[in-house]
Amino acid sequence: MTNRSPAGNRLRTLAWRVPTRKSAGLLAGLALGAALLMGCSSEGARTDCGLDACTVTFDRGVDARASILGVEARLVEAQDDVVTIEVAGEQLSLTVGQQAADVGGLAVTLDSVTDSEVKVRISRNSG
Repeated sequence: MTNRSPAGNRLRTLAWRVPTRKSAGLLAGLALGAALLMGCSSEGARTDCGLDACTVTFDRGVDARASILGVEARLVEAQDDVVTIEVAGEQLSLTVGQQAADVGGLAVTLDSVTDSEVKVRISRNSG
């Protein structure tokens, strides 16, 4: 007959539970990341999103909009090299190469303008 101490049983129990907790945390983190990435939707636009930034390519000549990073972005107007977009309810006029405009904790820059599309980068401000 073997006599096992209660301390030995506790150690085996703890060793078994730790990896399970880590695995559960990892799975929860992966699920959250996937939910954030799938939170992008659009109409008349294409989105390419990471965790903290999205590039939105709006089609010109249509009612183009995208829901990204928890806000809606909409192409209002594009005239020559000046583009007006609405992000989180605030209208911005942007030109290519202009410093990022700040809107509600987001940095918005105009990447390019062509006859058929407008490409904008929207990212979370760091800090």
